[in-house]
Amino acid sequence: MTGRLTQLGLFLSLALILSYVESLIPFSFGIPGIKLGLPNLAVVLLLYGGGGKSDVRVGGGRDALLVNMLRIVLSGFLFSGLYTSLYALAGALCSFAAMLLGKRNRRLSVVGVSVLGGVFHNIGQLAAAVAVTQTVYVGWYAPALIAAGTVTGAVLGTAAGALLPYLTKTTDGR
Repeated sequence: MTGRLTQLGLFLSLALILSYVESLIPFSFGIPGIKLGLPNLAVVLLLYGGGGKSDVRVGGGRDALLVNMLRIVLSGFLFSGLYTSLYALAGALCSFAAMLLGKRNRRLSVVGVSVLGGVFHNIGQLAAAVAVTQTVYVGWYAPALIAAGTVTGAVLGTAAGALLPYLTKTTDGR
């Protein structure tokens, strides 16, 4: 149990560091909501098995969801605030549901699942924006946000695909 908590703590730390790094990057195209989504790398890695020794293994849907939700709460307190966390939470829940379904489909690669996550994160944020502003006019941002989610999801999925073989190796040679 201690090894499992340690590994989950490391993934949470990775996600928080990536959140902080993302907050430092001036990435704006004049459209609210476009971000790189760097913390999603930790979520995708966990969703696909995470890593660890053969006797202490983390990963899967529950662990990925736990780390993602904790990351949103903690990064909200540390970097952005409660209001921004509302949008992040809506996007993360929508994104996670899409990635989980995409992974279960088994026809999508890790890149495809990550693209789904990027696109549906933006759809979740748009839904939250519609609820908060009580207008559907924020939907005009949808094409740009979907394009950005596709590109960033593909980049992060490629990075996750490259890292996964190193994280899933066991210490006993299997």
